[in-house]
Amino acid sequence: MRIGFIGLGNMATAIIGGLLREGTVLEGDAPVTAADLIGSAPSQATRDRAAERFGIAVTPDNVQVAREADVIVLAVKPQFFPQVTAEVREAAAGKLVISIAAGLTLERIAGMLGVPEDQARLIRCMPNTPALVNAGCTAVCPGPGATDADAELCLRLMGSFGRAVVIPERLMDAAGAVAGSSPAFVFLFIEALADGAVQAGMPRAQAYELAAAAVAGSAQLVLETGRHPGDLKDMVCSPGGTTIEGVRALESRAFRAAVMDAVDACVQKSRQL
Repeated sequence: MRIGFIGLGNMATAIIGGLLREGTVLEGDAPVTAADLIGSAPSQATRDRAAERFGIAVTPDNVQVAREADVIVLAVKPQFFPQVTAEVREAAAGKLVISIAAGLTLERIAGMLGVPEDQARLIRCMPNTPALVNAGCTAVCPGPGATDADAELCLRLMGSFGRAVVIPERLMDAAGAVAGSSPAFVFLFIEALADGAVQAGMPRAQAYELAAAAVAGSAQLVLETGRHPGDLKDMVCSPGGTTIEGVRALESRAFRAAVMDAVDACVQKSRQL
Protein backbone atom coordinates (compact mmCIF):
# COMPACT_ATOMS: atom_id res chain seq x y z
CA MET A 1 0.00 0.00 0.00
CA ARG A 2 1.29 3.42 -0.93
CA ILE A 3 0.35 6.59 0.94
CA GLY A 4 0.49 9.89 -0.91
CA PHE A 5 0.70 13.31 0.70
CA ILE A 6 -0.37 16.36 -1.24
CA GLY A 7 1.30 19.06 0.81
CA LEU A 8 4.41 18.52 2.93
CA GLY A 9 3.93 21.06 5.72
CA ASN A 10 4.06 20.51 9.47
CA MET A 11 1.06 18.21 9.71
CA ALA A 12 2.04 16.06 6.76
CA THR A 13 5.58 15.64 8.03
CA ALA A 14 4.26 14.84 11.52
CA ILE A 15 2.16 12.03 10.04
CA ILE A 16 5.06 10.77 7.93
CA GLY A 17 7.40 10.88 10.91
CA GLY A 18 4.90 8.99 13.07
CA LEU A 19 4.36 6.30 10.47
CA LEU A 20 8.07 5.66 10.04
CA ARG A 21 9.08 6.09 13.68
CA GLU A 22 6.43 3.74 15.03
CA GLY A 23 6.71 1.17 12.27
CA THR A 24 2.95 1.42 11.76
CA VAL A 25 1.26 -1.54 10.11
CA LEU A 26 -1.57 -0.40 7.86
CA GLU A 27 -2.09 -3.58 5.86
CA GLY A 28 -0.92 -7.16 6.33
CA ASP A 29 2.08 -7.66 8.60
CA ALA A 30 4.65 -5.30 7.10
CA PRO A 31 5.30 -1.89 8.69
CA VAL A 32 5.23 1.24 6.57
CA THR A 33 8.61 2.19 5.10
CA ALA A 34 9.85 5.25 3.23
CA ALA A 35 9.36 3.33 -0.04
CA ASP A 36 5.61 3.24 0.68
CA LEU A 37 5.34 7.05 0.82
CA ILE A 38 5.28 9.80 -1.77
CA GLY A 39 4.64 13.52 -1.36
CA SER A 40 4.21 16.67 -3.38
CA ALA A 41 4.78 20.35 -2.65
CA PRO A 42 5.22 23.39 -4.90
CA SER A 43 8.43 24.48 -3.17
CA GLN A 44 11.68 22.77 -4.10
CA ALA A 45 13.07 23.52 -0.64
CA THR A 46 10.08 21.86 1.03
CA ARG A 47 10.44 18.77 -1.16
CA ASP A 48 14.16 18.56 -0.51
CA ARG A 49 13.65 18.76 3.27
CA ALA A 50 11.11 15.94 3.22
CA ALA A 51 13.26 13.76 0.99
CA GLU A 52 16.37 14.31 3.09
CA ARG A 53 14.62 13.85 6.43
CA PHE A 54 12.50 10.80 5.60
CA GLY A 55 13.95 9.31 2.43
CA ILE A 56 10.57 9.41 0.67
CA ALA A 57 9.87 10.07 -2.99
CA VAL A 58 8.87 13.68 -3.72
CA THR A 59 7.52 15.50 -6.74
CA PRO A 60 6.02 18.88 -7.67
CA ASP A 61 3.20 17.02 -9.44
CA ASN A 62 0.03 16.51 -7.36
CA VAL A 63 -1.49 14.32 -10.06
CA GLN A 64 1.49 11.95 -9.90
CA VAL A 65 0.94 11.52 -6.16
CA ALA A 66 -2.78 10.86 -6.63
CA ARG A 67 -2.09 8.41 -9.46
CA GLU A 68 0.59 6.39 -7.61
CA ALA A 69 -0.97 6.35 -4.14
CA ASP A 70 -3.64 3.98 -2.81
CA VAL A 71 -4.47 6.43 0.00
CA ILE A 72 -4.30 10.19 -0.57
CA VAL A 73 -3.82 12.64 2.29
CA LEU A 74 -4.87 16.16 1.34
CA ALA A 75 -2.60 18.23 3.57
CA VAL A 76 -3.08 21.67 2.04
CA LYS A 77 -4.80 24.75 3.45
CA PRO A 78 -8.57 25.10 2.84
CA GLN A 79 -8.13 27.96 0.38
CA PHE A 80 -6.09 25.69 -1.93
CA PHE A 81 -8.60 22.81 -1.95
CA PRO A 82 -10.58 23.89 -5.04
CA GLN A 83 -7.41 24.06 -7.14
CA VAL A 84 -5.87 20.85 -5.80
CA THR A 85 -9.04 18.76 -5.97
CA ALA A 86 -9.67 19.92 -9.54
CA GLU A 87 -6.16 18.73 -10.45
CA VAL A 88 -6.38 15.29 -8.85
CA ARG A 89 -10.10 14.52 -9.28
CA GLU A 90 -9.65 11.95 -12.03
CA ALA A 91 -6.56 10.27 -10.56
CA ALA A 92 -8.15 10.06 -7.09
CA ALA A 93 -11.38 8.43 -8.26
CA GLY A 94 -12.29 5.40 -6.15
CA LYS A 95 -9.39 5.86 -3.72
CA LEU A 96 -9.46 6.62 0.00
CA VAL A 97 -8.98 10.38 0.47
CA ILE A 98 -8.16 11.82 3.89
CA SER A 99 -8.54 15.56 4.47
CA ILE A 100 -6.85 17.41 7.32
CA ALA A 101 -8.28 20.83 6.38
CA ALA A 102 -10.18 22.84 8.96
CA GLY A 103 -13.75 23.83 8.23
CA LEU A 104 -14.33 21.94 4.97
CA THR A 105 -17.20 19.48 5.33
CA LEU A 106 -17.34 16.01 3.83
CA GLU A 107 -20.08 17.21 1.50
CA ARG A 108 -18.03 20.14 0.22
CA ILE A 109 -14.89 18.07 -0.30
CA ALA A 110 -16.83 15.34 -2.08
CA GLY A 111 -18.37 18.00 -4.30
CA MET A 112 -14.91 19.34 -5.16
CA LEU A 113 -13.87 15.80 -6.07
CA GLY A 114 -16.96 15.44 -8.24
CA VAL A 115 -18.38 12.50 -6.28
CA PRO A 116 -21.64 12.22 -4.28
CA GLU A 117 -20.85 12.24 -0.56
CA ASP A 118 -22.31 8.78 0.01
CA GLN A 119 -20.11 7.33 -2.73
CA ALA A 120 -16.83 9.03 -1.80
CA ARG A 121 -14.26 7.10 0.20
CA LEU A 122 -13.58 10.21 2.23
CA ILE A 123 -12.51 10.84 5.84
CA ARG A 124 -12.07 14.19 7.63
CA CYS A 125 -9.35 14.47 10.24
CA MET A 126 -8.19 17.28 12.51
CA PRO A 127 -4.71 16.62 13.94
CA ASN A 128 -2.79 19.14 16.05
CA THR A 129 0.79 20.37 16.27
CA PRO A 130 1.87 18.17 19.23
CA ALA A 131 1.85 15.45 16.57
CA LEU A 132 5.33 16.77 15.76
CA VAL A 133 6.58 15.19 19.01
CA ASN A 134 4.39 12.06 18.83
CA ALA A 135 1.84 13.53 21.25
CA GLY A 136 -0.91 14.47 18.83
CA CYS A 137 -4.65 14.30 19.30
CA THR A 138 -6.67 13.76 16.12
CA ALA A 139 -10.42 13.87 15.59
CA VAL A 140 -11.49 11.43 12.86
CA CYS A 141 -14.79 11.59 10.98
CA PRO A 142 -15.42 8.90 8.33
CA GLY A 143 -17.82 9.89 5.56
CA PRO A 144 -20.85 7.78 4.63
CA GLY A 145 -19.01 6.33 1.64
CA ALA A 146 -15.96 5.23 3.66
CA THR A 147 -15.85 1.55 4.58
CA ASP A 148 -15.13 0.13 8.02
CA ALA A 149 -11.73 -0.93 6.67
CA ASP A 150 -11.08 2.64 5.51
CA ALA A 151 -11.90 3.98 8.98
CA GLU A 152 -9.69 1.40 10.69
CA LEU A 153 -6.78 2.22 8.37
CA CYS A 154 -7.20 5.94 9.05
CA LEU A 155 -7.25 5.36 12.82
CA ARG A 156 -4.01 3.41 12.58
CA LEU A 157 -2.45 6.12 10.46
CA MET A 158 -3.49 8.96 12.77
CA GLY A 159 -2.74 6.88 15.85
CA SER A 160 0.88 6.56 14.77
CA PHE A 161 1.67 9.98 16.29
CA GLY A 162 -0.68 10.13 19.28
CA ARG A 163 -4.36 9.64 20.05
CA ALA A 164 -7.08 9.30 17.41
CA VAL A 165 -10.76 9.61 18.32
CA VAL A 166 -13.79 9.04 16.06
CA ILE A 167 -16.45 11.74 16.31
CA PRO A 168 -19.54 12.73 14.28
CA GLU A 169 -19.11 15.53 11.78
CA ARG A 170 -21.36 17.89 13.73
CA LEU A 171 -18.59 18.01 16.38
CA MET A 172 -15.67 18.61 14.03
CA ASP A 173 -15.65 22.40 14.47
CA ALA A 174 -15.56 21.96 18.24
CA ALA A 175 -12.81 19.35 17.92
CA GLY A 176 -10.80 21.72 15.74
CA ALA A 177 -11.00 24.33 18.48
CA VAL A 178 -10.40 22.18 21.56
CA ALA A 179 -7.66 20.05 19.99
CA GLY A 180 -6.42 21.80 16.85
CA SER A 181 -6.31 25.44 17.95
CA SER A 182 -5.88 25.02 21.70
CA PRO A 183 -2.12 24.32 21.65
CA ALA A 184 -1.70 28.01 20.82
CA PHE A 185 -3.69 28.88 23.96
CA VAL A 186 -1.55 26.49 26.00
CA PHE A 187 1.64 28.05 24.64
CA LEU A 188 0.33 31.46 25.68
CA PHE A 189 -0.40 30.08 29.14
CA ILE A 190 3.09 28.58 29.45
CA GLU A 191 4.63 31.87 28.36
CA ALA A 192 2.52 33.76 30.90
CA LEU A 193 3.43 31.33 33.70
CA ALA A 194 7.10 31.77 32.85
CA ASP A 195 6.74 35.55 32.76
CA GLY A 196 5.27 35.43 36.24
CA ALA A 197 8.19 33.34 37.46
CA VAL A 198 10.67 35.73 35.81
CA GLN A 199 8.94 38.63 37.56
CA ALA A 200 9.55 36.76 40.81
CA GLY A 201 13.27 36.48 40.02
CA MET A 202 13.64 33.14 38.21
CA PRO A 203 15.92 32.88 35.13
CA ARG A 204 13.81 32.68 31.97
CA ALA A 205 15.13 29.36 30.65
CA GLN A 206 14.40 27.70 33.96
CA ALA A 207 10.97 29.34 34.11
CA TYR A 208 10.02 27.95 30.68
CA GLU A 209 11.22 24.48 31.63
CA LEU A 210 9.26 24.39 34.88
CA ALA A 211 6.11 25.89 33.37
CA ALA A 212 6.08 23.52 30.39
CA ALA A 213 6.79 20.49 32.55
CA ALA A 214 4.00 21.44 34.96
CA VAL A 215 1.49 21.80 32.12
CA ALA A 216 2.56 18.52 30.51
CA GLY A 217 2.42 16.66 33.81
CA SER A 218 -0.99 18.08 34.67
CA ALA A 219 -2.42 16.99 31.32
CA GLN A 220 -0.95 13.52 31.76
CA LEU A 221 -2.54 13.29 35.21
CA VAL A 222 -5.98 14.01 33.73
CA LEU A 223 -5.52 11.42 30.97
CA GLU A 224 -4.07 8.66 33.10
CA THR A 225 -6.27 8.97 36.17
CA GLY A 226 -9.53 9.76 34.38
CA ARG A 227 -10.45 12.04 37.27
CA HIS A 228 -12.41 15.23 36.77
CA PRO A 229 -10.13 18.26 36.28
CA GLY A 230 -12.01 20.10 39.02
CA ASP A 231 -11.31 17.25 41.42
CA LEU A 232 -7.60 17.38 40.59
CA LYS A 233 -7.63 21.15 40.98
CA ASP A 234 -9.15 20.78 44.45
CA MET A 235 -6.31 18.40 45.40
CA VAL A 236 -3.81 21.22 44.84
CA CYS A 237 -5.81 23.96 46.57
CA SER A 238 -5.11 23.69 50.29
CA PRO A 239 -7.39 25.78 52.57
CA GLY A 240 -5.90 29.25 52.96
CA GLY A 241 -2.95 28.29 50.76
CA THR A 242 -1.07 29.87 47.91
CA THR A 243 -2.78 27.99 45.08
CA ILE A 244 -6.32 29.02 45.95
CA GLU A 245 -5.11 32.63 45.96
CA GLY A 246 -3.86 32.15 42.42
CA VAL A 247 -7.17 30.54 41.40
CA ARG A 248 -9.03 33.50 42.88
CA ALA A 249 -6.86 35.92 40.89
CA LEU A 250 -7.59 34.04 37.65
CA GLU A 251 -11.32 33.82 38.32
CA SER A 252 -11.50 37.52 39.19
CA ARG A 253 -10.44 38.11 35.59
CA ALA A 254 -12.95 35.59 34.15
CA PHE A 255 -10.26 33.04 33.26
CA ARG A 256 -12.63 30.20 32.37
CA ALA A 257 -15.04 32.47 30.51
CA ALA A 258 -12.13 33.85 28.46
CA VAL A 259 -11.04 30.34 27.49
CA MET A 260 -14.60 29.38 26.57
CA ASP A 261 -14.87 32.53 24.44
CA ALA A 262 -11.62 31.59 22.68
CA VAL A 263 -12.96 28.13 21.83
CA ASP A 264 -16.22 29.64 20.59
CA ALA A 265 -14.31 32.12 18.41
CA CYS A 266 -12.44 29.24 16.78
CA VAL A 267 -15.66 27.30 16.21
CA GLN A 268 -17.36 30.29 14.58
CA LYS A 269 -14.39 30.94 12.31
CA SER A 270 -14.25 27.28 11.28
CA ARG A 271 -17.93 27.42 10.29
CA GLN A 272 -17.17 30.39 8.03
CA LEU A 273 -14.41 28.65 6.07
